[in-house]
Amino acid sequence: MENDTITAIEGVRVGHAQLEGIPSGCTIILPEGGAVAGVDIRGGAPGTFGADTLNPLNLVEKAHGIFFSGGSAFGLSAADGVRRYLKERNIGFVTGYGVVPIVAGAIIFDLGVNRTGVYPGAELAIEACRNATSGPVEEGNAGAGAGATVGKLFGFDRCMKGGVGSSLLHGAAGLKVGALMVVNAFGEIVDPDTGMKIAGARKSPESRQLVDTIPALMKMTGFLGGFPAGESTVIGAVATNALLNKVQLTKVAQMTHDGLARTIYPTHTQYDGDAVFALSCGALEGVEVSLIGALAVIAAGQAILRAVRKAHSLDGIPAVSE
Repeated sequence: MENDTITAIEGVRVGHAQLEGIPSGCTIILPEGGAVAGVDIRGGAPGTFGADTLNPLNLVEKAHGIFFSGGSAFGLSAADGVRRYLKERNIGFVTGYGVVPIVAGAIIFDLGVNRTGVYPGAELAIEACRNATSGPVEEGNAGAGAGATVGKLFGFDRCMKGGVGSSLLHGAAGLKVGALMVVNAFGEIVDPDTGMKIAGARKSPESRQLVDTIPALMKMTGFLGGFPAGESTVIGAVATNALLNKVQLTKVAQMTHDGLARTIYPTHTQYDGDAVFALSCGALEGVEVSLIGALAVIAAGQAILRAVRKAHSLDGIPAVSE
C-alpha cells in the first residue's frame, strides 16, 4: 500500500500509544537527526511545551522530537519521556556536557471523555517513541486522537468524535509536503471542496442530525450554559523535504492555519488551543517558501478531514462513519 501520510517524507517516523482501557494517548514525531522547526499558535487556550525554543530569534535550530498528547496540562509530562528516549540514543543539541534533546509539543483537552484521573505521561511517551515507524500513520482513534471530539458549540453532550489524521502532497521537482493533525475542535468540520458539513454539533444528545451553525450563531450572544474554556484544540505539524530555516518555517506554520480555517468553523476561538509546528526534513533547495506554505494549507485540511472520517464512535459519542 502506498504511503500517503507524513511518514512518506524520508527520515520522518511517527508513533502512537494509548492508555490501556482509557480514551487518551499520545503521538510522537521523530525526525531523523532532528529537524529545523518553527511554530505558530492561534487558539485562545493553548497548551504547549518548548514553543519559545523555536522562535527564530533563539539559539537552537533543530527539534529532535515533537509530541502531541491528551490529558490537558497533565499531558505535558510526555515531554519528559521523549527527552529520555532521545538522550538514551545520544540524540540532541550538542553541549560541552553531553547532548540535550530539544523537545516541543502541545496537548488537547480530552478530560470530558477521560474522567479517570489517569493521563498520558512520560512512560506512555516512551512507548510511543518505541512504536515510531516510517510506515503509514494510523489514523482516527489513535494516539493523541483517542479522546478527541469536535462540534462543541452547544456543549459536550452534543459533540461528535474527532481523531488524528495525516496526509501527503507531491509537488514539482520532488517536493513533498505532509501533515499530521489532532482534531479536537470546538467548531464543526466542513469539506472545503464540496461545502458539505462533515461533523459538528448535533441537534440534541440523542440526535444524529447536525445543527445549522451559522444561523445558530447569529441568534446567540453567548454560549449556552457559559461554555467552559479549554475543552478544545487542533494541534499538529506539517513537514517538508525542502531545506528551510526557522524564519521560513515559522511562515509555513502561519500559513498552515489557513487549512484549519478552510475546514473548521468557527476556529481559533477562545476555547481552542490551536498550534501548528513546521519541520524541514530534507535538503531539497530552490523551492519558494510561499509555495510550500500554500501546499501545507491543503495538506493540513486533508489531514483534518481524514481525522474525523477515520474515527469511530466512543462511549456514545457518534462518529462520521456512522
